[in-house]
Amino acid sequence: MKRSGFLIIVFSIVLYCLPATSQQSVRITQPWEFLRSDLGGIWEAVRPAAAGSPESVPIWQQVTLPHCFNACDAVDPDENYYQGPGWYRTMLDFRNPYANGHTLLHFEGAGQKTAVYIYTTKVASHTGGYDEWTADLTTAIADFLKSPEAKRFKGKVPVSIRCDNSRDLEMIPSSMSDFNVYGGLYRYVNIVYAPALSFETFHVQAQTDAAGKGGELTISASFSNYGNTTAAKLELCILDPQHKTVREIKLPVSIAKGKQQLACVSLKKPFLWSPGQPQLYTVQAKLITDTDTAAYSTHTGFRHFEFIKRGPFLLNGKRLLLRGTHRHEDHAGVAAATTEDMIRREMIMIKQMGANFIRLGHYQQSRTVLDMCDSLGILVWEEIPWCRGGLGGDIYKEQARRMLRNMLSQHYNHPAVILWGLGNENDWPGDFPEFSKEKIRSFMSELNTMAHQLDSTRKTTIRRCDFCKDIVDVYSPSIWAGWYRGRYTEYKQESLSEIAKVPHFFHAEWGADSHQGRFAEEPEKFIQQVVTGKGTDERTGDFALTGGNARASKDGDWSESYAVNLVDWHLKEQETMPQLTGTAYWVFKDFSTPLRPENPVPYVNQKGIVARDLTPKEIFYVFRSYWAEELMAHIYGHNTPVRWGREGEEKEIRVYSNGPEAELWVNGKSLGIRKRNSQDFPAAGLRWKTSLNNGVNQIKVIARNGKQTVTDTLNWQYQTAQWSKPVKLLVESGALTGNIFRIRVKAVDINGVLCLDAANLITFSQAGNSILRDDLGTVGGSRKVQLANGMASIDVEAGEGTSVIAATSVGLESGLAIIKYHIDNKTH
Repeated sequence: MKRSGFLIIVFSIVLYCLPATSQQSVRITQPWEFLRSDLGGIWEAVRPAAAGSPESVPIWQQVTLPHCFNACDAVDPDENYYQGPGWYRTMLDFRNPYANGHTLLHFEGAGQKTAVYIYTTKVASHTGGYDEWTADLTTAIADFLKSPEAKRFKGKVPVSIRCDNSRDLEMIPSSMSDFNVYGGLYRYVNIVYAPALSFETFHVQAQTDAAGKGGELTISASFSNYGNTTAAKLELCILDPQHKTVREIKLPVSIAKGKQQLACVSLKKPFLWSPGQPQLYTVQAKLITDTDTAAYSTHTGFRHFEFIKRGPFLLNGKRLLLRGTHRHEDHAGVAAATTEDMIRREMIMIKQMGANFIRLGHYQQSRTVLDMCDSLGILVWEEIPWCRGGLGGDIYKEQARRMLRNMLSQHYNHPAVILWGLGNENDWPGDFPEFSKEKIRSFMSELNTMAHQLDSTRKTTIRRCDFCKDIVDVYSPSIWAGWYRGRYTEYKQESLSEIAKVPHFFHAEWGADSHQGRFAEEPEKFIQQVVTGKGTDERTGDFALTGGNARASKDGDWSESYAVNLVDWHLKEQETMPQLTGTAYWVFKDFSTPLRPENPVPYVNQKGIVARDLTPKEIFYVFRSYWAEELMAHIYGHNTPVRWGREGEEKEIRVYSNGPEAELWVNGKSLGIRKRNSQDFPAAGLRWKTSLNNGVNQIKVIARNGKQTVTDTLNWQYQTAQWSKPVKLLVESGALTGNIFRIRVKAVDINGVLCLDAANLITFSQAGNSILRDDLGTVGGSRKVQLANGMASIDVEAGEGTSVIAATSVGLESGLAIIKYHIDNKTH
């Protein structure tokens, strides 16, 4: 294949408005070239290189942005994920329409240390993987185009970007964090053309009283003033949620350095923003000079919130129980490089679940996430990545300060945000020889003061650092009842105890890991080993799968069945605490972590409500049954193809529904109607007991709310045959679509009976031209994975010819499947 020293690109363009400048912007998604290693120097990225010459090495690969170094290796079961430098390069045709304007490269986020080059000139650098920033290319572009080297590039400008996620103790977040510190251009990159005078920041503060009788919009800005302009004209237009103009303002502006207030507008009885009615106002601005116009548009919302002392949370004067979850920027197959469409799909699922709150852990997230929270009505806790490890030196602290300033400035206008997080688990030492509580308290106090100075309208918060809990406005202790400590039945007692200890309490992080598809007829057999009355806070080492006291995380079966019980209990109890502000389940989606190689899906934190590819687990429907407004019904066990027991034994069948009543049918026979009562655990009373037929059983439920009904059905195989220990693996393949095949493996005993409690670690491999669809961090997308009820699967992309797929496990006889695939005559 012919390779050239540089790639001439065609833009993939999206025009939109940026918060920190505007007039015109161009999103650059493809094509870029990428190298996952360092270069000897910038010259290697731009030197002439004939095909096959020494100069053409190393070989670059074509990629589309956003792109992450660690799209696959974050969950590779056999190696550590890559932490080091990587390079991106492209050639751009810059065409700034403004005579004296500036050309900027705007990064929505890049990990973790980034340097930008025009040809061989370094023009900018940034440390911090999550805040937005810009590189001013104007002078470097002009200098390059005047240079003799420009002729070789035929009017294009070579741009090279070095990203580096190497471990660094003087950088946040700590590599001790329970998530990957990713590398790459994993958020969008944009060219911005700014006129000589443009907006650098544009802040809108919308305030109202609890009753919503009056609203006040305070509009402030700072300017990029490349031409030293002293005066301009400002035009403001304010639109209500129905896009009707409610105010137009024209006024002269004296251009000064720093942030300055532009206008203060009063509105009578503004439309209020809430999770049920997220009504957004639009503020449009034009900054006009004799030569150019800079335009800007943003949205905002009027809402009034209050954390009552040792009491509930109020929004617009009424109690609102915050029903929340958490989000990491991570997804199967792309890691941190989530596209806007991926983000939208995830946020819509969170809203459909019934959530009205989200904690963005543990760093500033994509602007798209915040926009979705504003429009869907999801309140937000957003935080800087000061997470674990202790406290570093001056460089470390300055990065934390800068990321706090940037987060508050860049996401200031979002009405969804109510809490600024200053840190997470800052009581966790390990990165430095010294661990000083006094120094951590001092720095936490500094950040708290800074946050209030920058934004007096929101509250500050941290999670799990008891020796700093008196510094911030709202505190979340560690309560992991039923997982890392104690039993889930201790949850309410522990919560009430913690509520009494601080003026303003919130409970972030609770839940349980669950291996998707793993069901248990008796998920709590281990529970008697777990002591009670000793607290439910997570302590050092509790996340490990060995050592320490008996606990569900170590001694439980990691079944969806146990997670369903734990979530069901927590949600029922949350309805009985009138002083509770709210909680946030950890976490909405399974995500990768370098700290958990021994998990059933290696290197994946499996506490998600959905899998890493957004496939719902059973607990998704438990949450919906408590939180969702739309009528729903779900027979518990869709992820469970086989149930087991003795012939004639009564088995419990549960339905999770928000309807007042439900009727269950088994094999065409009605088992009667049950009334829903949230305090009737489990399943809010929607449970029946009956015997199942040996073989296939058809289950159906109809839930009702007045005249409205909803139906759910499933089929279960009921196995009465008893099994002994597994001895071998049976493997079979089945065609899905095109050249995609699904490989299924079962562990059976000496008599060929499926071993439904088998949890052996399985390794898939292949010989031939096929490709395993692995390194996805899902139960069906990992070449090493624990069995779920004696079964596992993986998909294969078949190549031309014959391939052999093997499934192996220590101590078991291996199994093989042969795929014969021909493009014109598919067989398997």
